[in-house]
Amino acid sequence: MNKKNKIFAPCDGEVIKLEDVTDEVFSSGIMGEGFGVLPTSGKIYAPISGKIENIHRAAHAYSISCENFDVLVHIGIDTVELEGECFEPLAKIGETVEVGDELARADVNKILEKGFDPVVVVVVTSEEKITPTDLKIGECRVGDEAMTFTVENN
Repeated sequence: MNKKNKIFAPCDGEVIKLEDVTDEVFSSGIMGEGFGVLPTSGKIYAPISGKIENIHRAAHAYSISCENFDVLVHIGIDTVELEGECFEPLAKIGETVEVGDELARADVNKILEKGFDPVVVVVVTSEEKITPTDLKIGECRVGDEAMTFTVENN
């Protein structure tokens, strides 16, 4: 059975195709299907409703699980090297979040000043087959529908 699912914009900015993200691990699809957002604000919100399963120690990556898939929200490219500088986590592991709940704050200007790409990457990390059916490229606001996809459950 294939169920349509929606992922919403995690921040204000511009939705771009995953293949246009400058990190090959994401752009190649190895991590899963998804998209990037070129942020105009450092406020990062939950793109799905679910449970926070993990927050990376550098506070730049958040794993959220819901009924039949998981999502990774990754702030910036190679920003793990900042070791938490520029990031303020607002969510906690084990917490249940709804679409639009604030996860973190990132100092986008400081990330840029330090020479890093601040793109916010959102990927579905499910082991099931994910088929994107719609991606809304272009300007977005927090909570706008960004991607629709199906999960093929066996």
